[in-house]
Amino acid sequence: MLDITTTPNPSPRSDADLAAVLAAPGFGTHFTDHMLTTEWTPGDGWHDARITAYGPLSLDPATAVLHYAQEIFEGMKAYRHADGSVWTFRPFENAERMVRSSARLALPQLPAEDFVHAVDSLVAVDERWVPSLGEDSLYLRPFMFASEAFLGVRPSQHVTFMVIASPAGAYFKGGIKPLSLWLTEEYTRAGRGGMGAAKTGGNYASSLVAQQEAIAHGCDQVVFLDSAEGRYVEELGGMNMYFLYADGRIVTPETGTILEGITRSAIIELAQKLGHPVEERKFSIEEWREGIRSGEITEVFACGTAAVVTPVGRLEWDGGSVEGRSEPGELTMALRQQLVDIQFGRADDTFGWMHRVL
Repeated sequence: MLDITTTPNPSPRSDADLAAVLAAPGFGTHFTDHMLTTEWTPGDGWHDARITAYGPLSLDPATAVLHYAQEIFEGMKAYRHADGSVWTFRPFENAERMVRSSARLALPQLPAEDFVHAVDSLVAVDERWVPSLGEDSLYLRPFMFASEAFLGVRPSQHVTFMVIASPAGAYFKGGIKPLSLWLTEEYTRAGRGGMGAAKTGGNYASSLVAQQEAIAHGCDQVVFLDSAEGRYVEELGGMNMYFLYADGRIVTPETGTILEGITRSAIIELAQKLGHPVEERKFSIEEWREGIRSGEITEVFACGTAAVVTPVGRLEWDGGSVEGRSEPGELTMALRQQLVDIQFGRADDTFGWMHRVL
Protein backbone atom coordinates (compact mmCIF):
# COMPACT_ATOMS: atom_id res chain seq x y z
CA MET A 1 0.00 0.00 0.00
CA LEU A 2 1.25 3.50 -0.82
CA ASP A 3 2.71 5.31 2.19
CA ILE A 4 1.15 8.76 1.81
CA THR A 5 2.40 11.80 3.72
CA THR A 6 0.21 14.88 4.16
CA THR A 7 1.34 18.49 4.35
CA PRO A 8 -1.73 20.67 5.01
CA ASN A 9 -2.32 23.68 2.82
CA PRO A 10 -1.20 26.69 4.93
CA SER A 11 -3.79 28.90 3.22
CA PRO A 12 -6.97 26.88 2.65
CA ARG A 13 -10.08 28.51 1.24
CA SER A 14 -12.09 30.31 3.90
CA ASP A 15 -15.40 28.87 5.03
CA ALA A 16 -17.19 31.80 3.39
CA ASP A 17 -15.40 31.31 0.05
CA LEU A 18 -16.07 27.59 0.14
CA ALA A 19 -19.76 28.12 0.88
CA ALA A 20 -20.00 30.42 -2.14
CA VAL A 21 -18.34 27.82 -4.37
CA LEU A 22 -20.56 24.99 -3.16
CA ALA A 23 -23.67 27.11 -3.68
CA ALA A 24 -22.89 27.24 -7.43
CA PRO A 25 -20.05 24.82 -8.20
CA GLY A 26 -20.44 24.58 -11.98
CA PHE A 27 -18.25 21.86 -13.48
CA GLY A 28 -14.47 21.72 -13.46
CA THR A 29 -13.89 25.37 -12.54
CA HIS A 30 -13.08 25.26 -8.81
CA PHE A 31 -10.55 22.97 -7.14
CA THR A 32 -10.01 21.76 -3.59
CA ASP A 33 -7.23 22.81 -1.24
CA HIS A 34 -4.99 19.81 -1.87
CA MET A 35 -3.70 17.41 -4.52
CA LEU A 36 -2.07 14.00 -4.34
CA THR A 37 1.15 13.16 -6.17
CA THR A 38 3.29 10.03 -6.45
CA GLU A 39 6.07 9.17 -8.88
CA TRP A 40 7.47 6.10 -10.60
CA THR A 41 10.91 5.17 -11.87
CA PRO A 42 12.18 1.73 -12.95
CA GLY A 43 14.50 1.51 -9.95
CA ASP A 44 12.19 2.72 -7.18
CA GLY A 45 8.74 1.85 -8.48
CA TRP A 46 5.95 4.02 -7.07
CA HIS A 47 7.36 6.25 -4.35
CA ASP A 48 7.16 9.61 -2.53
CA ALA A 49 3.35 9.63 -2.32
CA ARG A 50 2.26 12.92 -0.85
CA ILE A 51 -0.71 15.21 -0.37
CA THR A 52 0.23 18.87 -0.62
CA ALA A 53 -1.38 22.22 -1.32
CA TYR A 54 -3.08 22.41 -4.70
CA GLY A 55 -0.95 24.45 -7.07
CA PRO A 56 0.81 24.73 -10.42
CA LEU A 57 3.28 22.14 -11.67
CA SER A 58 6.82 22.97 -12.71
CA LEU A 59 7.73 21.04 -15.87
CA ASP A 60 10.84 21.05 -18.01
CA PRO A 61 10.04 22.13 -21.60
CA ALA A 62 11.31 18.71 -22.74
CA THR A 63 8.87 16.78 -20.50
CA ALA A 64 7.81 13.82 -22.60
CA VAL A 65 4.04 14.20 -22.20
CA LEU A 66 4.18 17.63 -23.85
CA HIS A 67 5.61 16.09 -27.01
CA TYR A 68 4.26 12.53 -27.26
CA ALA A 69 0.99 12.65 -25.27
CA GLN A 70 1.81 9.62 -23.12
CA GLU A 71 -0.98 10.26 -20.63
CA ILE A 72 -4.13 8.68 -19.17
CA PHE A 73 -6.82 9.71 -16.70
CA GLU A 74 -10.00 8.66 -14.92
CA GLY A 75 -13.20 10.43 -13.92
CA MET A 76 -15.23 9.54 -10.82
CA LYS A 77 -17.22 11.19 -8.04
CA ALA A 78 -17.58 11.28 -4.27
CA TYR A 79 -21.13 11.58 -2.90
CA ARG A 80 -22.40 12.91 0.42
CA HIS A 81 -25.17 10.79 1.94
CA ALA A 82 -27.90 12.13 4.22
CA ASP A 83 -26.08 10.90 7.34
CA GLY A 84 -22.99 12.91 6.39
CA SER A 85 -20.95 9.92 5.23
CA VAL A 86 -18.97 10.12 1.97
CA TRP A 87 -18.89 7.39 -0.69
CA THR A 88 -17.43 6.75 -4.13
CA PHE A 89 -19.04 4.72 -6.93
CA ARG A 90 -17.27 1.57 -8.18
CA PRO A 91 -13.72 2.93 -7.60
CA PHE A 92 -12.06 -0.43 -8.19
CA GLU A 93 -13.56 -0.51 -11.70
CA ASN A 94 -11.94 2.87 -12.36
CA ALA A 95 -8.69 1.49 -10.97
CA GLU A 96 -8.80 -1.57 -13.23
CA ARG A 97 -9.63 0.55 -16.27
CA MET A 98 -6.61 2.72 -15.52
CA VAL A 99 -4.50 -0.45 -15.41
CA ARG A 100 -5.77 -1.34 -18.90
CA SER A 101 -5.15 2.21 -20.14
CA SER A 102 -1.64 2.08 -18.66
CA ALA A 103 -0.86 -1.09 -20.60
CA ARG A 104 -2.06 0.47 -23.87
CA LEU A 105 -0.05 3.67 -23.35
CA ALA A 106 3.13 1.85 -22.17
CA LEU A 107 2.86 3.39 -18.70
CA PRO A 108 3.56 1.62 -15.39
CA GLN A 109 0.55 0.06 -13.71
CA LEU A 110 -0.60 1.45 -10.39
CA PRO A 111 -2.16 -1.42 -8.38
CA ALA A 112 -5.92 -1.04 -7.85
CA GLU A 113 -5.54 -0.97 -4.06
CA ASP A 114 -3.06 1.91 -4.32
CA PHE A 115 -5.33 3.79 -6.74
CA VAL A 116 -8.32 3.56 -4.38
CA HIS A 117 -6.17 4.38 -1.33
CA ALA A 118 -4.83 7.48 -3.11
CA VAL A 119 -8.31 8.70 -4.06
CA ASP A 120 -9.72 7.97 -0.58
CA SER A 121 -6.83 9.82 1.07
CA LEU A 122 -7.39 13.01 -0.92
CA VAL A 123 -11.15 12.89 -0.32
CA ALA A 124 -10.52 12.47 3.41
CA VAL A 125 -8.22 15.49 3.54
CA ASP A 126 -10.61 17.66 1.50
CA GLU A 127 -13.84 16.21 2.92
CA ARG A 128 -15.32 19.66 3.57
CA TRP A 129 -15.42 20.17 -0.22
CA VAL A 130 -17.89 17.31 -0.75
CA PRO A 131 -21.23 19.07 -1.45
CA SER A 132 -24.41 18.27 0.46
CA LEU A 133 -26.90 20.09 -1.79
CA GLY A 134 -29.20 18.24 -4.18
CA GLU A 135 -27.27 16.03 -6.58
CA ASP A 136 -24.01 17.98 -6.43
CA SER A 137 -20.89 15.87 -5.88
CA LEU A 138 -17.11 16.05 -5.71
CA TYR A 139 -15.63 15.19 -9.11
CA LEU A 140 -12.34 13.29 -8.83
CA ARG A 141 -9.68 13.30 -11.53
CA PRO A 142 -6.86 10.75 -11.11
CA PHE A 143 -4.33 11.04 -13.95
CA MET A 144 -0.91 9.76 -14.97
CA PHE A 145 1.62 11.25 -17.36
CA ALA A 146 5.13 10.84 -18.75
CA SER A 147 7.22 13.29 -16.70
CA GLU A 148 10.74 12.46 -17.88
CA ALA A 149 12.59 15.34 -19.56
CA PHE A 150 13.67 13.50 -22.68
CA LEU A 151 12.87 13.90 -26.40
CA GLY A 152 13.57 10.34 -27.51
CA VAL A 153 10.56 8.37 -28.70
CA ARG A 154 10.23 5.62 -26.10
CA PRO A 155 8.19 4.99 -22.92
CA SER A 156 9.04 7.50 -20.22
CA GLN A 157 11.37 6.39 -17.44
CA HIS A 158 9.79 8.86 -15.01
CA VAL A 159 6.02 8.89 -14.56
CA THR A 160 3.81 10.98 -12.28
CA PHE A 161 0.39 9.98 -10.93
CA MET A 162 -1.84 12.64 -9.41
CA VAL A 163 -5.35 13.11 -8.07
CA ILE A 164 -7.18 16.43 -8.02
CA ALA A 165 -10.79 17.18 -7.06
CA SER A 166 -13.45 19.68 -8.06
CA PRO A 167 -16.99 20.19 -6.70
CA ALA A 168 -19.49 19.54 -9.48
CA GLY A 169 -23.01 20.68 -10.20
CA ALA A 170 -25.03 19.90 -13.31
CA TYR A 171 -22.90 18.98 -16.34
CA PHE A 172 -25.43 20.43 -18.80
CA LYS A 173 -26.48 23.90 -17.69
CA GLY A 174 -29.87 23.62 -19.37
CA GLY A 175 -30.90 20.73 -17.13
CA ILE A 176 -32.23 17.34 -18.16
CA LYS A 177 -33.58 17.71 -21.66
CA PRO A 178 -32.96 15.76 -24.88
CA LEU A 179 -29.65 16.52 -26.54
CA SER A 180 -29.41 17.35 -30.21
CA LEU A 181 -26.64 15.38 -31.91
CA TRP A 182 -24.54 16.04 -34.99
CA LEU A 183 -23.36 13.04 -36.97
CA THR A 184 -19.82 13.65 -38.21
CA GLU A 185 -19.07 11.79 -41.42
CA GLU A 186 -15.58 13.24 -41.82
CA TYR A 187 -13.94 12.53 -38.47
CA THR A 188 -13.59 9.26 -36.53
CA ARG A 189 -12.63 8.76 -32.91
CA ALA A 190 -10.61 5.52 -33.06
CA GLY A 191 -9.80 2.51 -35.22
CA ARG A 192 -9.01 -1.16 -34.72
CA GLY A 193 -5.78 -1.52 -32.78
CA GLY A 194 -5.93 2.13 -31.72
CA MET A 195 -6.48 3.75 -28.34
CA GLY A 196 -10.29 3.91 -28.40
CA ALA A 197 -10.73 1.71 -25.32
CA ALA A 198 -8.10 3.63 -23.31
CA LYS A 199 -9.04 6.74 -21.35
CA THR A 200 -6.35 8.99 -22.74
CA GLY A 201 -6.41 12.67 -23.56
CA GLY A 202 -5.53 12.05 -27.20
CA ASN A 203 -8.94 10.50 -27.81
CA TYR A 204 -10.62 13.63 -26.49
CA ALA A 205 -8.29 15.96 -28.38
CA SER A 206 -9.21 14.26 -31.63
CA SER A 207 -12.91 14.73 -30.87
CA LEU A 208 -12.77 18.49 -30.38
CA VAL A 209 -12.82 19.56 -34.03
CA ALA A 210 -15.89 17.37 -34.57
CA GLN A 211 -17.49 18.89 -31.48
CA GLN A 212 -16.85 22.33 -32.98
CA GLU A 213 -18.59 21.10 -36.11
CA ALA A 214 -21.58 20.02 -34.02
CA ILE A 215 -21.85 23.36 -32.26
CA ALA A 216 -21.58 25.20 -35.57
CA HIS A 217 -24.66 23.26 -36.71
CA GLY A 218 -26.58 24.13 -33.55
CA CYS A 219 -26.15 20.73 -31.90
CA ASP A 220 -25.09 19.85 -28.35
CA GLN A 221 -22.84 16.86 -29.01
CA VAL A 222 -21.17 14.91 -31.82
CA VAL A 223 -21.73 11.25 -32.78
CA PHE A 224 -18.83 9.19 -34.16
CA LEU A 225 -19.03 6.26 -36.58
CA ASP A 226 -16.51 3.45 -36.96
CA SER A 227 -13.38 4.16 -38.98
CA ALA A 228 -13.47 0.96 -41.07
CA GLU A 229 -16.83 1.31 -42.82
CA GLY A 230 -18.25 4.60 -41.58
CA ARG A 231 -21.56 2.83 -40.81
CA TYR A 232 -21.58 1.79 -37.19
CA VAL A 233 -22.32 4.07 -34.24
CA GLU A 234 -19.56 4.17 -31.66
CA GLU A 235 -20.10 6.88 -29.02
CA LEU A 236 -20.43 10.60 -28.42
CA GLY A 237 -17.52 12.87 -27.66
CA GLY A 238 -17.60 11.77 -24.04
CA MET A 239 -20.56 9.44 -23.49
CA ASN A 240 -21.79 5.93 -24.31
CA MET A 241 -25.14 5.38 -26.09
CA TYR A 242 -28.26 3.21 -25.74
CA PHE A 243 -31.30 2.59 -27.94
CA LEU A 244 -34.61 1.31 -26.50
CA TYR A 245 -36.88 -0.65 -28.83
CA ALA A 246 -40.67 -0.92 -28.64
CA ASP A 247 -40.36 -4.58 -27.62
CA GLY A 248 -38.36 -3.58 -24.53
CA ARG A 249 -34.85 -4.62 -25.58
CA ILE A 250 -31.95 -2.20 -25.47
CA VAL A 251 -29.05 -2.04 -27.90
CA THR A 252 -25.71 -0.43 -27.06
CA PRO A 253 -22.62 -0.36 -29.32
CA GLU A 254 -20.12 -3.10 -28.54
CA THR A 255 -16.76 -2.26 -27.01
CA GLY A 256 -13.33 -2.65 -28.56
CA THR A 257 -12.86 0.76 -30.11
CA ILE A 258 -15.04 2.64 -27.59
CA LEU A 259 -14.43 3.43 -23.95
CA GLU A 260 -15.72 0.80 -21.53
CA GLY A 261 -17.67 3.23 -19.36
CA ILE A 262 -18.15 2.53 -15.65
CA THR A 263 -21.60 4.11 -15.82
CA ARG A 264 -22.25 2.20 -19.06
CA SER A 265 -21.91 -1.19 -17.41
CA ALA A 266 -24.00 -0.05 -14.42
CA ILE A 267 -26.83 1.00 -16.75
CA ILE A 268 -26.70 -2.40 -18.45
CA GLU A 269 -27.10 -4.15 -15.08
CA LEU A 270 -29.91 -1.83 -13.97
CA ALA A 271 -31.78 -2.26 -17.26
CA GLN A 272 -31.53 -6.03 -17.10
CA LYS A 273 -32.82 -6.00 -13.52
CA LEU A 274 -35.85 -4.04 -14.80
CA GLY A 275 -36.49 -6.78 -17.35
CA HIS A 276 -34.94 -5.16 -20.43
CA PRO A 277 -32.61 -7.48 -22.38
CA VAL A 278 -29.45 -5.63 -23.45
CA GLU A 279 -27.66 -6.40 -26.70
CA GLU A 280 -24.04 -5.26 -27.06
CA ARG A 281 -23.41 -5.36 -30.81
CA LYS A 282 -22.66 -3.35 -33.91
CA PHE A 283 -25.39 -0.77 -34.44
CA SER A 284 -25.58 0.99 -37.80
CA ILE A 285 -26.55 4.57 -38.41
CA GLU A 286 -29.21 3.28 -40.82
CA GLU A 287 -30.78 1.24 -38.01
CA TRP A 288 -30.92 4.39 -35.88
CA ARG A 289 -32.48 6.53 -38.58
CA GLU A 290 -35.05 3.94 -39.65
CA GLY A 291 -35.86 2.98 -36.08
CA ILE A 292 -36.77 6.56 -35.20
CA ARG A 293 -38.77 7.07 -38.39
CA SER A 294 -40.75 3.85 -37.94
CA GLY A 295 -41.25 4.28 -34.21
CA GLU A 296 -39.49 0.99 -33.48
CA ILE A 297 -36.87 2.88 -31.45
CA THR A 298 -38.77 4.63 -28.66
CA GLU A 299 -35.98 6.17 -26.59
CA VAL A 300 -32.34 7.10 -27.14
CA PHE A 301 -30.08 8.12 -24.27
CA ALA A 302 -26.42 8.54 -23.35
CA CYS A 303 -24.47 8.16 -20.13
CA GLY A 304 -21.18 9.09 -18.52
CA THR A 305 -19.71 9.92 -15.11
CA ALA A 306 -20.17 13.67 -15.48
CA ALA A 307 -23.58 13.72 -17.19
CA VAL A 308 -24.95 10.53 -15.52
CA VAL A 309 -27.85 9.67 -17.89
CA THR A 310 -28.99 12.13 -20.54
CA PRO A 311 -31.87 11.78 -23.04
CA VAL A 312 -31.21 12.21 -26.77
CA GLY A 313 -33.61 13.87 -29.20
CA ARG A 314 -32.79 15.09 -32.69
CA LEU A 315 -30.07 13.55 -34.87
CA GLU A 316 -28.77 15.80 -37.64
CA TRP A 317 -26.25 15.26 -40.42
CA ASP A 318 -25.17 17.01 -43.60
CA GLY A 319 -28.31 16.90 -45.70
CA GLY A 320 -30.88 15.58 -43.26
CA SER A 321 -32.17 14.89 -39.77
CA VAL A 322 -34.55 12.71 -37.77
CA GLU A 323 -36.54 14.01 -34.84
CA GLY A 324 -36.48 11.90 -31.69
CA ARG A 325 -38.37 12.59 -28.50
CA SER A 326 -38.87 16.18 -27.41
CA GLU A 327 -39.08 15.13 -23.74
CA PRO A 328 -37.03 12.62 -21.70
CA GLY A 329 -38.28 9.03 -22.05
CA GLU A 330 -39.80 7.10 -19.17
CA LEU A 331 -37.10 4.42 -19.02
CA THR A 332 -34.32 6.97 -19.47
CA MET A 333 -35.46 8.87 -16.41
CA ALA A 334 -36.20 5.71 -14.40
CA LEU A 335 -32.66 4.43 -14.99
CA ARG A 336 -31.19 7.79 -14.14
CA GLN A 337 -33.20 8.05 -10.92
CA GLN A 338 -32.31 4.54 -9.81
CA LEU A 339 -28.62 5.12 -10.42
CA VAL A 340 -28.57 8.50 -8.67
CA ASP A 341 -30.56 7.14 -5.72
CA ILE A 342 -27.96 4.40 -5.22
CA GLN A 343 -25.08 6.86 -5.51
CA PHE A 344 -26.58 9.23 -2.93
CA GLY A 345 -27.68 6.48 -0.55
CA ARG A 346 -31.41 6.92 -1.09
CA ALA A 347 -31.83 3.34 -2.37
CA ASP A 348 -30.33 0.03 -1.29
CA ASP A 349 -27.09 -0.79 -3.08
CA THR A 350 -27.93 -4.38 -3.97
CA PHE A 351 -25.09 -4.43 -6.55
CA GLY A 352 -22.29 -3.63 -4.09
CA TRP A 353 -21.23 -0.60 -6.14
CA MET A 354 -20.67 1.97 -3.38
CA HIS A 355 -17.40 2.30 -1.48
CA ARG A 356 -17.40 4.13 1.85
CA VAL A 357 -14.61 6.67 2.26
CA LEU A 358 -15.66 8.43 5.47
